[in-house]
Amino acid sequence: MQKTNAMRILENNKVDYKIHEYPWDEDHLDAKSTADEVEMPLETIYKTLVATGGTTGEVVVCIPAGQSLDLKRLAKQSGNKKVEMLHMKDLEKTTGYIRGGCSPVGMKRQFPTYVSSEAASMESIVVSAGKRGMQMELSPAELLRITGGQYADITV
Repeated sequence: MQKTNAMRILENNKVDYKIHEYPWDEDHLDAKSTADEVEMPLETIYKTLVATGGTTGEVVVCIPAGQSLDLKRLAKQSGNKKVEMLHMKDLEKTTGYIRGGCSPVGMKRQFPTYVSSEAASMESIVVSAGKRGMQMELSPAELLRITGGQYADITV
């Protein structure tokens, strides 16, 4: 298995994690398909999204696969008057990751990171390992530590 930058960062910081690999294709890049592929409950799969705020610039969010991001709540939590989703064409240039393989760990820069508050009560969550078809399972507390993130009420 080829290690990703996200995996190396976790290892360098002595974070325990587990890798889940699965076959992927362009038609199945959503987190719900990922839950089926890695045979994990949907509520444990977290998708990574990137938004842009007028005050802070880019912000990273990790939310449960079955939920939607509330942009107004994210704006309030992140200290912005308004946030909007980062244009897909700007994702790789901004983060170093492509759609379907965007990890909250190991982006080009460290952006403010918000993890949906539902994760606080979970033993582990699954986020992208930085490559399509590869997910990493780790404790939410460790994800916050590595990203400098915080829990936030940001879903609908």
